[in-house]
Amino acid sequence: MIVEQVWTANAFRNFNYLVACPETGEAMAIDPLDHEKCLARARENGWQITQVLNTHEHFDHIGGNDAVIAATGATLLAHANAKDAIPGVDRGLQAGDVIKIGNSVELEVLDTPGHTMSHVCLLSRTEKPALFCGDTLFNAGAGNCHNGGHPEELYATFAGQLAQLADDTLIYPGHDYMTNNLEFTLDREPDNEQAGDLLSKVRDQNPDAALVSTLGLEKKINTFFRLHSPTVIARLRDAYPDLPEQPDARTVFLKLRELRNSW
Repeated sequence: MIVEQVWTANAFRNFNYLVACPETGEAMAIDPLDHEKCLARARENGWQITQVLNTHEHFDHIGGNDAVIAATGATLLAHANAKDAIPGVDRGLQAGDVIKIGNSVELEVLDTPGHTMSHVCLLSRTEKPALFCGDTLFNAGAGNCHNGGHPEELYATFAGQLAQLADDTLIYPGHDYMTNNLEFTLDREPDNEQAGDLLSKVRDQNPDAALVSTLGLEKKINTFFRLHSPTVIARLRDAYPDLPEQPDARTVFLKLRELRNSW
């Protein structure tokens, strides 16, 4: 499996992706908002885009569909419940479905509600797994729930699915928000030395060659995985004095998501 992370350099700081089969040159474009860059990158690599996949229905993820499909004849894949929100879906996806690219690439569909209620993530069936996570999981952060989502569903996705994946899983998010998210981590957990060290390394990174984190790293530097940290809980109590003495993970997650909304 070959992965090309395409930096759009737009105001939303989107990442688009091409996932290609090295044997056949067939490729899938994930959330190809910047259709010109995605098509150009495929041409440069000698790949044929045969499928387009949207992780969810927001415009900054589906806005390039028509141009890519017009240029390639690709089929369009998205969550089965997003068909009314995403024009022209050819294949509706459900949890456990497998997407094949060429002869050698298989991606398993995860149904991951929270950012929206019709959101999918893709987990590669490779020796070193990779997760294409759209706007569910960001580097050092979590998606918001403002436009069709729900924070309790997002917590269930994090706790019940994402946290269960292998620590060496590569993380490919839909946006580059790492600097801001690390700053939020340090605001919530100022004694997190690893987050501080990482922030100093990525603050001025070139998004065209962005750090690709792993789930194991996210568990160390992403506040939304650090729900049992005594510092996180103590700092949270400053903002929410009525927090229970030993709050459960769900409560901590929901309060963190609430704080991040206005941070």
